[in-house]
Amino acid sequence: MGSNSNNNTTLQDLATLAGVSVSTVSRALNDHALISLRTKQRIWALARDHGYPFKPSMPTGPIGAVGSIAIVTPVMRGRPLPLSHPFFLELLANIGEAARARDCDFTVSHTSPTSFDDLVVATTASRADGVIFLGQSMLHDAFNRLAETNARFVVWGAEMPGQRYCSIGSDNRLGGRRATLHLARLGRKNILFLGGSDPEALQRRSGYLDALKESGLEALPEQIATVEFELESAFGAVSGLLRRGVPFDGIVAASDLIALGAMQALRRGGLSVPRDVSVVGYDDMLLSRLSTPTLTTVRQDTFEAGRLLVSRIMDKDEHQESKRLPTELIVRESCGG
Repeated sequence: MGSNSNNNTTLQDLATLAGVSVSTVSRALNDHALISLRTKQRIWALARDHGYPFKPSMPTGPIGAVGSIAIVTPVMRGRPLPLSHPFFLELLANIGEAARARDCDFTVSHTSPTSFDDLVVATTASRADGVIFLGQSMLHDAFNRLAETNARFVVWGAEMPGQRYCSIGSDNRLGGRRATLHLARLGRKNILFLGGSDPEALQRRSGYLDALKESGLEALPEQIATVEFELESAFGAVSGLLRRGVPFDGIVAASDLIALGAMQALRRGGLSVPRDVSVVGYDDMLLSRLSTPTLTTVRQDTFEAGRLLVSRIMDKDEHQESKRLPTELIVRESCGG
């Protein structure tokens, strides 16, 4: 800090220090397009060094950005979505690349909304141009209400009946169907489904049920296990099924992490993948290409997802349409064919 660091520094003080007019200082601090980047950098540095009390209306991110986006993760199962989750790290990276391509900044918010009021706060209590919500959790109805306000937002997640807000996501039902049909064509007769109660997993389960019916296979209640999007939950569920003697020779998992946890449990139980049990995941995370055996999975196009999520915020169209991204079955070693 300089000698004048008691928050009494004025625009006139900064103008004198910089050798420019007060109006130039004001425009620089507000990231005005008419002021050169070099001048902005010099004035911002002087303002920081001399303890200038920045106004709430002034930009929080690096100057020169065309816009800013806030990333918000709703609470799932009573706790915020872990930012360390590998799939969401990949999605965040692609959102970041898309934002960079648009000269746009993004921040990950500390908030984790659980209600309509929380969603309102998340979309109105920042200077971001808009908000990307990573998942609906149980807030579908609240998002429909939010769509009736002036809030600018988009959701990464499932497209649901009666939806009035914009969402970007994969064709989950088709992805689940493709994964299950692949196992049925390999001759697997007792196929488990492992997934949670979130909208995406439920749609993938619907695709699983469609494929079983299409293949003439019976859908048994004991072959559908509710698990969370994490290794430990899948490991525990599959270990329990093995102890109870539930018959299965195939697994369709609602995420790659669930699939990897299931494979750990199978190995611990003395079973071989894919000789005894074929496994298909969902996401095509980097980890799926590094596992042993490598994981057959349903690929989600997170690169295109990032581009679309950012464009829905930065493009100022009044009507923003939802988009279902195509999925692709990536066949690797965990199925045996």
